[in-house]
Amino acid sequence: MPRLLKQLLPPALLMTLALCLLAACGSDEGVDADGHTPATDFTVERNAAVARSLDLDDPQDFENARRGLIASDEDLVIAGPQGKPVWNMPDYGFIKGKAPDTVNPSLWRQEQLINLHGLFEVVEGVYQLRGYDISNMTVIRGQQGWIVVDPLLSAETAARAMDLVHRHLGERPVSAVIYTHSHADHFGGVQGVLTAETATKQRVPIIAPEGFMEEATSENMLAGLAMSRRAMFMYGTRLARSPRGHIGAGLGKGPSQGTIGILEPTLIVDSTPQKLTLDGVDFVFQNAPGTEAPAELTFYLPKHRLYSGADNLVPTLHNLYTLRGAQVRDAMKWVLAIDEVIDLFGEAEIFMGSHGWPLWGKAEVRDYLESQRDLYKFIHDQTLRHALNGLTPGEIAEAIVMPQALQRRFSSRGYYGTVKHNARAVYQRYFGWYDANPAHLDPLPPVEAAQKYVDFMGGAAALLDKARGSFEQGDYRWTAEVLNHLVFAEPDNGDARELLAATYDQLGYRAESAPWRDVYLSGAYELRHGPPETGMNLSNAMGLLRHTPMERFLDAMAIRLNADKADGKALVINLHFTDLQENHVLRLKNSVLHHRQQPLQADADATLHITRELYLKMATGQAGLKDTLFSDDLEIDGSRLKLLRFFGLFDKPKGVFNIVEP
Repeated sequence: MPRLLKQLLPPALLMTLALCLLAACGSDEGVDADGHTPATDFTVERNAAVARSLDLDDPQDFENARRGLIASDEDLVIAGPQGKPVWNMPDYGFIKGKAPDTVNPSLWRQEQLINLHGLFEVVEGVYQLRGYDISNMTVIRGQQGWIVVDPLLSAETAARAMDLVHRHLGERPVSAVIYTHSHADHFGGVQGVLTAETATKQRVPIIAPEGFMEEATSENMLAGLAMSRRAMFMYGTRLARSPRGHIGAGLGKGPSQGTIGILEPTLIVDSTPQKLTLDGVDFVFQNAPGTEAPAELTFYLPKHRLYSGADNLVPTLHNLYTLRGAQVRDAMKWVLAIDEVIDLFGEAEIFMGSHGWPLWGKAEVRDYLESQRDLYKFIHDQTLRHALNGLTPGEIAEAIVMPQALQRRFSSRGYYGTVKHNARAVYQRYFGWYDANPAHLDPLPPVEAAQKYVDFMGGAAALLDKARGSFEQGDYRWTAEVLNHLVFAEPDNGDARELLAATYDQLGYRAESAPWRDVYLSGAYELRHGPPETGMNLSNAMGLLRHTPMERFLDAMAIRLNADKADGKALVINLHFTDLQENHVLRLKNSVLHHRQQPLQADADATLHITRELYLKMATGQAGLKDTLFSDDLEIDGSRLKLLRFFGLFDKPKGVFNIVEP
């Protein structure tokens, strides 16, 4: 490269130019505003091969996704409490026409379908709001009002969706609410369609599956901060909405960022089939715990011969393991639940779900149910077949290839989950993390291992040179593996960071799975721009946290105990929640915190009398510890100093830890 260029251009841009020259970039365009590089010729050809292998022009899904459109809000931007948008569909307006070189064409087609948003009639009396959040909200006309199914993630998006219903179908009260399962995008916006006061005053029935409140309020209490940080990668939170950035989540555009709440259920579905009549509409429910969610239900409307599959059936392969992190799901429970649906509701002529678009026709619905059932069973059975023959998770992920009958179905393709990471999930459920290879039993931690890898490969310069050679050959998976070691050994090595970021760009552009794309491109973004400054804003979820049992907060407190600071200390603290008339005793010993709901202990070092609301403000960072402990808003018996020291033993994670660097 000419010396003059080296003097005039910054190192990162020099590296980008060098990468384009070495790898034959498939486009003349330079980097975008976030630093993402163009698609290389290797990526362009890989994506072109995908396009050739599929009938991307098949119109059936588009006909189904457009069918029944009543109204659409083209300027669908929804503001939150501070005026900042919590939902913005126009951001995705670029997703039209032929797929760009930087997007897998199969994923591009899926996101074009998901871009079709508005109020749709599924059948007379049953309507869906699609494109108002990552999930769908369904409204069913009852004798007196609207039965609302899955009121989205945020109150703001649910309210806007309900406003569209009122404007085009008539303003009626909400006469019932159904939560299909315990994931927040299916209940968090409920207070946007129904206030707690109205629900209580008018005795509005709220239906949920067995175990719903426990799962809905506790799923993220222990690991929530880490999950939310990982979710930034899974959903491309920091990425621009562009052909080189985030284009969607594969089963929706992404989660809204508004206010989350909950209203407690009044009716529980705990058996199958369970019949209920809500506002004059007959329902038959299936209780399906331990499938896509720990608490989940589906339902059938006999009058319309319509089956609603919640999240157990969506127009893509779903997750047996979610990349944000969660306990793996039981593939066989999922399979058996779908099989039960085929037996119970096999006469269904319409299918609708909590994501995606409906299907019409008895044969079409039956075929879809069977293919989705077989999709999960194939991954389950073939993973175990290979495991019985000694293959490890990585080998199994490479070995499993879906049969052609399923590969050709767009609804079976991996726009959200993937065969590879779902196969690993099945292995994990049966065998755990250890693959039985002794070398993997006690490996070195990442930084130490990285330093040794770099040394073994002849040092940083030699490794980087070899990595450039692999990049030039389009061997991006291997390039990422070796450069990850170099970045962990030398996090300030700018050339290594940029080459790894460019590698992640190419892997992201190829990904058919929207979460995989976002993970790769988020990794590239953070290598160039660093980690975020702030993490999850817990105050947005106060409406949910107020319904969370205090035991869950104390569980979360216990896991934040800094064992080194607590070593050798023994304390007993009483917590008295004055508004709940509820007592908890906390005992610290052996660097472990135990808690139990019981009468206040006379031998306690301190007793804290506090309201639940003030405690929640402390827990969510809205009230500072010192200011709170020495204020008049609470009462303390015993030693304030010991109480202050006790609270000082706990970590205060911000949820902004590094991921792509040490």
